[in-house]
Amino acid sequence: MKSWVFALAISVLPAFAQPQNLTINVGTPEGQLLQSIGQETDDARKVALMEDFLSKFPKHEGAPWVCGLLEQSYLQQKQFDKALEAADKVYSGSPADLDLSYSAVKAAEGKDDIEQIKKWALQTDEVARKIITSAKPPSDDTEKQALEHDKEVGTYAEYALYAAVLKTRDPKAITDLGETLEHANPKSQYMWLVSDRYLAALGGKGCATAAKLTAADSKNAEAFMFEADCNWRAQHADVVISSANKALEALNTRSKVEGGNEAGKVAMANFYIGVGYAMQQRWGPADKALRIALPSVKGNAQLAGVALFDLGLANYQLGKAIGDRAKVREGLQFFEQSATMKGPMQDQAARNVTIIKGELGGK
Repeated sequence: MKSWVFALAISVLPAFAQPQNLTINVGTPEGQLLQSIGQETDDARKVALMEDFLSKFPKHEGAPWVCGLLEQSYLQQKQFDKALEAADKVYSGSPADLDLSYSAVKAAEGKDDIEQIKKWALQTDEVARKIITSAKPPSDDTEKQALEHDKEVGTYAEYALYAAVLKTRDPKAITDLGETLEHANPKSQYMWLVSDRYLAALGGKGCATAAKLTAADSKNAEAFMFEADCNWRAQHADVVISSANKALEALNTRSKVEGGNEAGKVAMANFYIGVGYAMQQRWGPADKALRIALPSVKGNAQLAGVALFDLGLANYQLGKAIGDRAKVREGLQFFEQSATMKGPMQDQAARNVTIIKGELGGK
């Protein structure tokens, strides 16, 4: 999978807007401190006031708002540890915590800390989901903008897990991040993009997990193709064809995702369809699917060798069945190409070249 790094646009709410449900009682010490924070114009002094508030009143209803503001300051200064420490102090999992947990995700990304990314992405997604599932239809543009913001923050949490996968080659880290994303939202578009690396990193557990992912999301074409590959190696031709066709249907019906490489995946789905039909000796459908796949798999010697070998078989058998020597020669050409590709089919392809040339007798 080609690595894409792209930013999600988050609808930003006014940075220092007071939450609508927060009433500041200036007759209390915490109210006086909140008022001072809102009125302070000096950045350094404002940070000091916010730190003081969180140290004294971490459970106050205004703490998430203060923490969110403080994290923004820390992020600007690249003080990622302080931002995470502040989030830990205040976070309770309530809807009010969404922006502070989002900022914690950004801080974890700034540190490139996989454990913290997992932790805060999952918590951010959970809070966003609570808000979205309980939300009433927005009554005005302000409420509509707020709900859209909440959805985008939840989506960003999923993206953060995907982006972290792209940055590592450690199978354990990939597995941990993939499992976290699967837990957060198995139907996420980013689950599609991470599935191939995640399932490969799982090793022997990959096939069972692929089946679980496809059961959860009929649009996860990548998991369907992994499932097709598992069954190709196990010689279950009917499942290979079924899974690959489901992958093709998903690719043709789901929304396009930047970095999704849909064209290449359509070709791979046709590869599995073609080799599945070849296993069943259904030469016409095998020939059709493999011709679609061939241009895209030529860069992979092993897959190209298999595709060319099965195309050789398909065209040879079709030609023999109808007495079409031109079709047989086409099969010979495919075998000749397969014989140049290092892989499991190379030797047999070379033997088939010799046999077919003998049958044709130079004609």
